[in-house]
Amino acid sequence: MRSLASPPLLKAALWDMDGTIVDTEPYWIEAERALVEAHGGRWSHEQALQLVGQSLVFSAGLLQEAGVTLERREIIDTLTEHVVSQVRKSVPWRPGARELLDELYNAGIRCALVTMSEAPLAREIVASLPEPYFEFLVTGDTVSQGKPHPEAYLTAVGLLQQQDPELDLHHCVALEDSVPGVAAAVASGVVTVAIPHILPLPHDPRRATWDTLEGRTVADLEELVALRHEFPDATFGRAADPAPDTTAPSTAPSTMHAAVPSTAGHARG
Repeated sequence: MRSLASPPLLKAALWDMDGTIVDTEPYWIEAERALVEAHGGRWSHEQALQLVGQSLVFSAGLLQEAGVTLERREIIDTLTEHVVSQVRKSVPWRPGARELLDELYNAGIRCALVTMSEAPLAREIVASLPEPYFEFLVTGDTVSQGKPHPEAYLTAVGLLQQQDPELDLHHCVALEDSVPGVAAAVASGVVTVAIPHILPLPHDPRRATWDTLEGRTVADLEELVALRHEFPDATFGRAADPAPDTTAPSTAPSTMHAAVPSTAGHARG
């Protein structure tokens, strides 16, 4: 246990938005299909899945290839306006996200939003929360390179360091759901938790994997950061846990499953 005099190892949580805090992917897919069909094309579910977690600029390019004859900026604005209008009707919160945000806020852990959605949608989601959980937003329209590039996460860490110069990458945890988003977080060097949603994620021992945020706590995140602090080369060793048996109370601990090295060694979103 950390002594009371020790500085906290977990200083900040960096949150993806689409698919992690809110389940807006159905809204995006609906907007994409309507736009492509309005231009005489067809948009399959398989095509839509290619855009999960990607930057909106990348997504707009694929929609142009599908027959949309608008400029990328017009495509992004059209999609965003549709999703914002749907969110204003109903915010599709992901299980456990608001509860963990609230616990982090009450524990004094700084939070930042790191999303490839643009500011109008991000502000709409943030305004729907009961407290000012996020210190700042890093959105897709404020970075030059979207996920899976780590720029957005590195930008967030840099902003956090302005208030706390002693904060470094290993004090931060990123929460992500998509392949591009997880890749961006891992590449940045922050401790990364994947919570797969729309698409399965390939196994990667460099990050932890949780089935859901429901029931997860600040203590779980602190344990991940403590492991990284004590064993900088530690890996997390296994893929997502099997789905829990919801017919009986769980007896499993809510901590991560990490493999400590032996002495022999070892995206929109």
